[in-house]
Amino acid sequence: MSETTSDPDAPGPSTPPSSEPPPPMRPTLSPTLETHPGLSAAELRDVWMILTPDERFDGFRLLPRGDAEEFFLELGARDHAELILGLPSSERRVWMRLLAPDDAADVLQAAPSENKDELLALLDTRTKNEVSALLAYAEDEAGGLMNPRFARLRPDATVDEAIGYLRRQARGRIETIYYVYVLDEQQRLLGVVSFRELFSMDPTQSIRDIMHTDIISVRDDEHQEAVSRIISQHGLQAVPVVDAESRMKGIVTLDDIVDVVQEEATEDIQKVGGMEALGAPYLNVAFGSMLKKRAGWLSALLLGEMLTATAMAFFEDEIARAVVLALFVPLIISSGGNSGSQASTLVIRAMALEEVRLRDLWRVARRELGAGLALGMILGALGFLRIVIWQAVTPTYGEHYMLLALTVFGSLLGVVTFGTMTGSLLPFVLRRLGFDPASASAPFVATLVDVTGLVIYFTVASLLLRGTLL
Repeated sequence: MSETTSDPDAPGPSTPPSSEPPPPMRPTLSPTLETHPGLSAAELRDVWMILTPDERFDGFRLLPRGDAEEFFLELGARDHAELILGLPSSERRVWMRLLAPDDAADVLQAAPSENKDELLALLDTRTKNEVSALLAYAEDEAGGLMNPRFARLRPDATVDEAIGYLRRQARGRIETIYYVYVLDEQQRLLGVVSFRELFSMDPTQSIRDIMHTDIISVRDDEHQEAVSRIISQHGLQAVPVVDAESRMKGIVTLDDIVDVVQEEATEDIQKVGGMEALGAPYLNVAFGSMLKKRAGWLSALLLGEMLTATAMAFFEDEIARAVVLALFVPLIISSGGNSGSQASTLVIRAMALEEVRLRDLWRVARRELGAGLALGMILGALGFLRIVIWQAVTPTYGEHYMLLALTVFGSLLGVVTFGTMTGSLLPFVLRRLGFDPASASAPFVATLVDVTGLVIYFTVASLLLRGTLL
């Protein structure tokens, strides 16, 4: 960071030089921070998201050491990497070693590839080995989330011995001591004891006698979404991570899962919006990458919508004989797309929360069939009344307006029912094929229903209006 030795109140060139020592040097602040020379951690936290990287760095350097450490630990992996790499080489080691092994692994994954080895070399030998082991797992697996430092005990220790041993472990910066895990000589997980229980027991009791053996644990290759559901369902502060041989590898804590839930929800929302997940904060995604992730889906949807033009061309004769039919095309296809989007959104979210599973397909189908018919009748009735009332006010639809109203009613009934069924069942199909159900996005469902909606509309029109308008 640049520094200055000039005094803004110093005399001009015509004034004799002063013999007083120059003022102390201070960081050159950006305009955003210049008005806040006494910036606190709370103030910096409030404006962090709107600051540029240089402004963030300047603000961070203004914090007192204690506040800076607390603020630093609250940041995410990308901000950690950005700040550490912006520091002088002589200061990077201190801040990198402030991180727990799982957080240090996240920083390495977020850092540019050319800086990963440099950052890993800043860690002490023990942490470096732990971080290297964590990096062997996929980023979205329990093994990639876990912290390998946790409170552990042997089953043959007494409560008094255990408390003394835990005091020594606490100095080694273990992640949490809400739970103490009991391991055998092969590091297999035997049981768990809460810290509160440990202090309330007779000091002479054996850990084996007081530990709980009905343990909730996750495999190290478990997906992070599954881990978050387990912690949420059982109200845990932390969950142990074990390998295929039940050897305990680490723990995933509640604060780790908060980030996971936000990440997974963001990814699903972006997919439901009809695009690829960005995988990074909006402003951190390169413009070219943003275009790539959005253009692909938009192009696919455009190609799908071209089928709508094909369907319109197929019914060109019907439209030519009864131009009035074209007036209701937007109404018909938008109603089907909206109903399909509603259904797909509901089912995708229910799948994410495990409220429905693949085995519930027929229950969902029956439920949505009823909902589609009911919604179709409601919208069909509104469309019917619109034509009848409008015809009474200003005769527009001719002498066969009642048949036209029935056509709109029947079309809306069919299109809304079809859209609802399509939107609700498509996520099941994608899940069965191994794809993310969130890919059954609202725009995708709407595009699919647009084409079939036209076919339903003109088919109903051909049946009801033949011999009159057609």
